[in-house]
Amino acid sequence: MRIYLQITGFIFGVVAFGHALRLILHWPVQLAGWIVPMWLSWVAILAAGSLCLWAFRLAGRTPR
Repeated sequence: MRIYLQITGFIFGVVAFGHALRLILHWPVQLAGWIVPMWLSWVAILAAGSLCLWAFRLAGRTPR
């Protein structure tokens, strides 16, 4: 269970980092003709970052 939580936390951290890069470098994103607004990356950073921290906290509490 511990390894699963660490992998999950890492993946959510990468997603949050990708959204932060999008904001910093002003990368446009278009999905099926819909232009994704930049403010949506702020929401994604908050969500993915929270899940990342939660996963690593749970991994720290899980016995080896």
